[in-house]
Amino acid sequence: MAHDSTTHTSVRARTGRFRRPAAVAVAALTAAGLLSACSYGSKSDDKTAAAPAAAASTGGAKLSASSVKIGYFANLTHGTPLVGIKEGLFQKELGATTIKPQIFNAGPAEIEALNAGSIDIGWIGPSPAINGFAKSNGTSLRIIGGSASGGVKLVVNPDKIKTLDDLKGKKIATPQLGNTQDVALLNYLATKGYKVDAQSGAGDVSVVRTDNKVTPDAYKSGSIDGAWVPEPTASKLVTLGAKVLLNEKEVWPEGKFVITNIIVSQKFLKEHPDVVEAVLRGSVNTNAFIKANPEKAKADANAAIKEAAGNALDAKILDPAWQDIDFLDDPLANTLQAEADHAVTAGLLKKPNLAGIYDLTLLDKVLQAQGKPAVADAGLGTK
Repeated sequence: MAHDSTTHTSVRARTGRFRRPAAVAVAALTAAGLLSACSYGSKSDDKTAAAPAAAASTGGAKLSASSVKIGYFANLTHGTPLVGIKEGLFQKELGATTIKPQIFNAGPAEIEALNAGSIDIGWIGPSPAINGFAKSNGTSLRIIGGSASGGVKLVVNPDKIKTLDDLKGKKIATPQLGNTQDVALLNYLATKGYKVDAQSGAGDVSVVRTDNKVTPDAYKSGSIDGAWVPEPTASKLVTLGAKVLLNEKEVWPEGKFVITNIIVSQKFLKEHPDVVEAVLRGSVNTNAFIKANPEKAKADANAAIKEAAGNALDAKILDPAWQDIDFLDDPLANTLQAEADHAVTAGLLKKPNLAGIYDLTLLDKVLQAQGKPAVADAGLGTK
């Protein structure tokens, strides 16, 4: 297959197989640890931090749990909890039930916390959700809603790479072996005819696994020629002189692919469905708020990141990064299947049974109450 330069239109035409529904039987790990990182692929330490707890409403409804422990990242792709908690939109729905927020740095820690009962509900990327479900033989979690799509780009050194033809022999970073962006790059290279060993990253293109925190310095030093990374890392690299060669939206139908899901422990879902429903109402209302008030929502998310991480994002990074992320309620189940299938194609996964990973019953109830259409589970819902 030729490694020709590709425009927005031709990328989608050439990757038409992304448009076909994925098989119900999708992927699980070939080895422990693969696909364990979150969508933004952090392989940094798994330290967590308790965020300030919101005050429960004294006049709110009495639900079946006195509190709900919610996990998420101080990352733009987790804008729904960042904005919704700051604006009080979740607490409004939860009434007298207190939110106990917990901030995570990496997907494995959040899955471990969910399994241990340290959190009840979490915002997390597709790879750790797949991994957590598969490793527990379908007993640990359910995906109960969507949250974000997009926000991933291939950015490159324009002096070394001007078109997609120029990738051969270059070093392209991804956040972590087997993480969502790593799988996306390996799959994309395969569709272009490049040969790369998935485990080592060696081949026609060198895939270099690099922590997102380190990637900007690696780019500045010249040790990598580009990176397939999520926001805000992509926009940070652009401020250093990199150029966007490909937005991952261009290779997906309608430009949509899951980057953040909402998960819940099956135990909490069974015992407190009213609380889960309230959280989902808060999520749906927050996504509507973000669409109606993009500038205020962006400022809220950046303020929450500063509170959690100590530093706000510069406007040159924040503005393009926020603009590229779509906040939505649909979990885009077909794209979750496709992402897992791409990992099989890349040689990272074998096929497990992911039937039952979704339970969208309560989300559909919330959406229908607002006059919105139900969302699909791609055949992977609970019976």
